[in-house]
Amino acid sequence: MCFNKDKKVKMMETQRANIQMVVLLSEWDPFGCGEDHYEPEIVDVIQAVHTIDQAGLLARKIQSIYEFSFEEVIPLVKCEAIAEKLLAIKNEASCEI
Repeated sequence: MCFNKDKKVKMMETQRANIQMVVLLSEWDPFGCGEDHYEPEIVDVIQAVHTIDQAGLLARKIQSIYEFSFEEVIPLVKCEAIAEKLLAIKNEASCEI
């Protein structure tokens, strides 16, 4: 597959942002289960970050992802805080291109 230079740079920035998001979400550990217990949720949250640009909407999506898996609700204020950090990572990556 042949990519032009701009597409390669954008892809690399997206990959770097995704890695930063994985680290942030792993360290978040909202239920105290340990960093290794959230892989499916982290994948779902990162996918949501790439489709949702509003922190409030993203926070509700994060809350529902974790609630579905753990049958426990994370307070929305905690989800809003992590949503803002995730969107900052995404926006920083898009500004560097």
